[in-house]
Amino acid sequence: MNLTLNQGMVFAGSLLMAFNIYRYVLFSRQVRKNGNLDEERRLFRAPIVLLVLFLTGYLMIGLVGKPDLVIASVLLGGSIFVFLMLGLIQRTVNRIQENEALKIRAAAAEEANRAKTFFLSNMSHDIRTPLNAIIGYTTLAKSCNATPEEKTEYIQKIDRAGRQLLDIVNDVLEMSRIESGRVDLQPTACSLEEVTREAEDLVRNQMNEKGLDFSVRLALSHPWVLCDRNQMNRILMNLLCNAAKFTESGGSVTLGVRELGTAGNTGTYEFRVKDTGIGMSPDFVEHIFTPFERERTSTVSRIQGTGLGMAITKNLVSLMDGRIEVETEQGKGTEFIVTVPFPITSAPENAKEAAAERDSLEGCRLLLAEDNPINMEIARMILSQAGIETDTAENGKEAVKKVTEAAPGTYDAVLMDIQMPEMDGYTATRAIRALPDAAKARIPIIAMTANAFQEDVQMAVEAGMSGHIAKPLDLDRMMETLRTVLKAEGEAP
Repeated sequence: MNLTLNQGMVFAGSLLMAFNIYRYVLFSRQVRKNGNLDEERRLFRAPIVLLVLFLTGYLMIGLVGKPDLVIASVLLGGSIFVFLMLGLIQRTVNRIQENEALKIRAAAAEEANRAKTFFLSNMSHDIRTPLNAIIGYTTLAKSCNATPEEKTEYIQKIDRAGRQLLDIVNDVLEMSRIESGRVDLQPTACSLEEVTREAEDLVRNQMNEKGLDFSVRLALSHPWVLCDRNQMNRILMNLLCNAAKFTESGGSVTLGVRELGTAGNTGTYEFRVKDTGIGMSPDFVEHIFTPFERERTSTVSRIQGTGLGMAITKNLVSLMDGRIEVETEQGKGTEFIVTVPFPITSAPENAKEAAAERDSLEGCRLLLAEDNPINMEIARMILSQAGIETDTAENGKEAVKKVTEAAPGTYDAVLMDIQMPEMDGYTATRAIRALPDAAKARIPIIAMTANAFQEDVQMAVEAGMSGHIAKPLDLDRMMETLRTVLKAEGEAP
């Protein structure tokens, strides 16, 4: 009976010790995988040796020897002790790992706070610079001593500073949207030659004002492709404006667009923007596509920018399944190379007709729904200069009432703000579309709003609107949208 009990205790201890070894192996792997305990790892080797020795002793005594009650009790008690000690060690290591995780989170929070402070400092500087120009030149323009020529010059500089401020705001908002995954491409049939020429026209004045030699080279066998025209234009504008910004007067900027080849119905296109500007240091090139990064040199510090342009460009190129590379040398210039695949298509039959036809809007009468007095005044003055008459409503509810009570044909279209008191623009549009009078219900309604993202355009369409105009108002785009909508409705004069 004693022999059976002793052996039973030995074998029970053997099983417990084997389990301890298995448990310890898993535990040590977890520490090596998740822990950061380089110096303490040597300490973890000793227990496994002792555990193996314990197990070996168990097996030898149990299989060969005749253990008495004392030996069996000591061995079983040792196994239980080891089991409890392993539990304590694991709890201790878990506490250490939790502390490490807290340290990592604290370091990440500190880094995020540093990045936020750095970002706000940059934004404060970059926003105040054009604001200072706007306020300063406005003060000079109001001066009684300013000549008409000087006032014209001041207004031109105010306009440039305002557009610079708008670019900064757009960059910050666009980067936020990209990082949150809210940017979707909208591919349509377009000509890469037209996209390139459009970018060329937009930056030509900037190049000329700075005294830069600007040239464009095209080599396209299949210019018509399916791509997001606006985002492709943004990529080119970011690269060209960057080149102009960092190239001194007398330098040169070139834009080269060529078709590298085709595979099936897909063409591979290369866009090269090369300048003879200040170039970049090798250290900074590694961070050129990091948001809010700007090289710290006396020359660069004088140049306006958010440090977001290249990050936005890189993300847009990646969305198009393309790649972007940079070749640069300080003092000699920089070249950005963008390679993007696009499905090849053919030119729409009415492309030339649509581009050639321009209708006059003089004599149109619009209802302008806008709750901000300044925005209302600006819109009325812009429309008046184009020969367009306007009636106004201070909110969506008043706009619905005026459309309801007016005789059919009183208004050619409604320009509808979105965020208004009493009734917002979407609700007002739905109310107008639900009117029993079919002629009034189908009046063209165009969103005129600071909600300028693609999802905002989609929401306008879903609410029943006929078009979308983004604020701040761009006269050319505003007139083009009005022409397109009125012509589509068959109500252009």
